[in-house]
Amino acid sequence: MSLLRDFGHEQTAPDIFYGALARDSVELIGDLFEGMTGDPLRDRVVLDVGGGPGYFAEVFHDSGARYVPVEPDASEMHAAGLTVHGSVRGSGMSLPFRDDSVDICFSSNVAEHVRQPWNMAEEMLRVTKPGGMMVLSYTLWWGPFGGHETRPWHYLGGEYAARRYRRTHGHEPKNRFGESLFDVGAGDGLRWARTTPNGSLLAAFPRYHPRWAWWIIQVPIVREVFASNLVLVFRANGVRAASTLE
Repeated sequence: MSLLRDFGHEQTAPDIFYGALARDSVELIGDLFEGMTGDPLRDRVVLDVGGGPGYFAEVFHDSGARYVPVEPDASEMHAAGLTVHGSVRGSGMSLPFRDDSVDICFSSNVAEHVRQPWNMAEEMLRVTKPGGMMVLSYTLWWGPFGGHETRPWHYLGGEYAARRYRRTHGHEPKNRFGESLFDVGAGDGLRWARTTPNGSLLAAFPRYHPRWAWWIIQVPIVREVFASNLVLVFRANGVRAASTLE
């Protein structure tokens, strides 16, 4: 509920929303990693794909992790006036890191902004050490936040929602459908997750939902509308093979 309240500040006061999201993310990653390995985040190398201006840096550093954000957009890296030592400018589609180089690779709310999100996901598995953890969390198009700032009009079509936003606000939305926002669903991610040879799917669940509601991910159509955000958790295999999905 707190995150839902803070979401209204994403455009006007992003430090409020992303600060809350950062705290939620480090708790999520820490719990998942400890559940998988029995170890805390301390001294683990955590690569954040799509790290933006670095809102997550402080909370990950406080956990003892070695946090490294990678972001393709230079203006986005400096948007908040933060200085994050070790930040890397690079694309998630071709991560500038060696194979098997990080303990944990994660991405939060980025896949819906990428034309080929599963290529990015394969890159995330490539750079994760064998036995390491990869976590991909993304917003579902047909969920209540799928259109981002153009919601709820995205239910009538992404292009319509973007045009309506421009008419109402006098400028284009930050997340322009077809250019920086795409209709990625839960079924899309689950199909890729179950076929990639480079990672073993450990869990798939709706972020921000209590555990008793995780069953909705198993139900087609229902999961697209009510899940809001899908989390896919992998153990990296360390086997580099071509993906069966483009």
